[in-house]
Amino acid sequence: MNVVILAAGMGKRMQSALPKVLHPLAGKPLLSHVIDTARSLSPGRLCVIYGHGGAAVLDLLAKRGEVVATALQEPQLGTGHAVMQALPELDDNVPTLILYGDVPLTTAATLRRLVDAAGDDQLGILTVVQDDPFGLGRIIRENGEIVAIVEEKDGSEAQRAIQEINSGIMVAPTAQLKRWLASLSNNNAQGEYYLTDIVAKAVGDGVRVVSAQPDAQWEVAGVNSKVQLAQLERIHQGNIALALLERGVTLADPARIDVRGELVCGRDVSIDVGCVFEGKVELADGVSIGAHSVIVNARIAAGAVIKPFCHIEQAVVGAASVIGPYARLRPGTELAEDVHVGNFVEVKNSQIAAHSKANHLSYIGDATIGSRVNIGAGTITCNYDGVNKSRTVIEDEAFIGSDTQLIAPVTVGRGATIGAGTTLSKDAPAGKLTLSRARQVTVDGWTRPVKIKQ
Repeated sequence: MNVVILAAGMGKRMQSALPKVLHPLAGKPLLSHVIDTARSLSPGRLCVIYGHGGAAVLDLLAKRGEVVATALQEPQLGTGHAVMQALPELDDNVPTLILYGDVPLTTAATLRRLVDAAGDDQLGILTVVQDDPFGLGRIIRENGEIVAIVEEKDGSEAQRAIQEINSGIMVAPTAQLKRWLASLSNNNAQGEYYLTDIVAKAVGDGVRVVSAQPDAQWEVAGVNSKVQLAQLERIHQGNIALALLERGVTLADPARIDVRGELVCGRDVSIDVGCVFEGKVELADGVSIGAHSVIVNARIAAGAVIKPFCHIEQAVVGAASVIGPYARLRPGTELAEDVHVGNFVEVKNSQIAAHSKANHLSYIGDATIGSRVNIGAGTITCNYDGVNKSRTVIEDEAFIGSDTQLIAPVTVGRGATIGAGTTLSKDAPAGKLTLSRARQVTVDGWTRPVKIKQ
């Protein structure tokens, strides 16, 4: 099978410099959704037709590592003209499936149904019955057979009453498709070559025109404006939420979750409102995610509790750990079992072993922390000298007093205690108290300044 994806449109109604097919749906460009679905059908050849913003479209394909054929449509003279640009890339011996880069939610199952219905020698059209088909091409049947597609503006009153519409998605025998496209005319008000005109040509050649239908109307919904993009986003997120519920995930409100990638959940996972998941996120059995948390490319182990308003990115959270509220785990963070990272604590590129705690207002960067370590409020690992970053090592069972600055590279030995307010610039020996602070002084006879009246 060949697949042609039409992605040349400007999308004026999007009111954006970004090409329409590159606008994101669930964190992924519309075109990427269509390519991923097409790839699941294992096509022999895939061709993307680009036009407006072509450099950006080609850049997306390069970033995806896509080995696909591309063809420039310039100028844009209609859907038939767009498919013409792909003809040199197509294998005449297999059918050609035509998709649209701004119709992102068509499922592989639906497309497979269409391809199977058409076989190798029939023209297949994906049609759908809509309650309000205004503005869309109507499917004209005689004795149950498709004989034409009539546009809204060209139809009679009886034809406009038809509710079965053309989605635009078609599959055709390639040799005949090439012949039909070569005979298209642009003798119409828009001066464009319409792909739908091949239906009449197929009928004229005695080629049967068949149809298949999607499981839901939203599968053929396209994006022409930010309004439609937002509507499809909610539909897609609703579908994701429904799938999570069916797998046993507890969602506080299915209408208030955003999955912008892949979310893998174990048993008895609960997710509160307003949470956003990006990239690949894995939540193991019994994980609880608090309200308004953002989790990006992370793994959360069994029984961990993420309290509200946390941001976790490219991090690993160990089993039974408690994070937040208002905690931030940055890339390279790896937490072992039963680690507590509390409110307004930031951890970056650090490993924290089991049963250690940093509960309040601290920054831990480029650090290796052992087990059963207690890090007091206001602790800072001073890991950056303006040029290089250095590492802090805190060994098992150390106690770091509040308001401590650890100037890396530095090591705190096993079981050491660092007194509150210490600035540690040298290694602290194991099992001993180390502190550095100015001697406390009370000044007798001191008077607080008062403001001088002007």
